[in-house]
Amino acid sequence: MNDQHSIVRSSSSGITSTALSPEVSKVLRSTYLLLGATITFSAVMAAVAMAVNAPYFGLWTLLPYFLCLWMVEKNKNSAAGLLWVFALTGWMGFTIGPILSYYLATSGSEPILTALGATALVFFGASGYVLTTKKNLSFMGGFLMVGMLVAFVAGIANVFLEIRGLSLAVSSAFALISTGVIMWQTSAIIHGGERNYISATVTLFVMIYNLFLSLLQLIGLSDD
Repeated sequence: MNDQHSIVRSSSSGITSTALSPEVSKVLRSTYLLLGATITFSAVMAAVAMAVNAPYFGLWTLLPYFLCLWMVEKNKNSAAGLLWVFALTGWMGFTIGPILSYYLATSGSEPILTALGATALVFFGASGYVLTTKKNLSFMGGFLMVGMLVAFVAGIANVFLEIRGLSLAVSSAFALISTGVIMWQTSAIIHGGERNYISATVTLFVMIYNLFLSLLQLIGLSDD
C-alpha cells in the first residue's frame, strides 16, 4: 500500500498537515492495546517464576520460544493467533523471572528499576519520533535483520566463550538494533507495510524484551 493511502494530507490556507488514515489508526490502537496486555501478562508470569523459584533455563528457553513464534505467525489471521501471542509472551516473562531474582539477590532492585525506566524512555522516544515525523524507514529493514542475526549468533557463541568484552558488545548491539526495529516497525504500520496487529505486537514486544535485558546486562556489567 502506498503512503498516500496511509497518511491523509490536506491543505488549507497554504498550510499542509498530515493525519493518519482510519485504517492506520485502527492498527496502531489494536497493536498498543495488545502490547500493553501482553506486557502486563508477561510481568505477572515473571512474578510467578520468582515466587516458585524457577530455575534459569539457559538456551533451552529458545525451544518453546521459536515454537510459539512459529505458531503465532501461522495463526496471525485468526483468533488462535491471540492465544499463541499470550503463550509466547507468557513464556518469555516466566523465563526472565530467574534473571530478575538473580539481580535482586546480588545487586538489589536498583539495576532492574533503572533498566525498566530506560527501556520505557527509549520505547516512547523512538515510537514518538516516528509517529511525529512520519518518516518512512522501510530502507532499514534488511540492515536491521542482518544485524540482529549477527548479534544473536554472537550471543549464542558467548554462552560458551564467556568473554566479558564480547558480552558488552552483544548487549550494546542488541540495545541499538532493538531500538532501530521499534522505529522500523512503527514506520511500517503508518506507511502501510504492516496491517496485522498481531505481528506488529509480537515484533514490538520482543524488541522491548531484548532492550530491557540488554540494558540490564549493561548496567550489571558497569556495576561489576
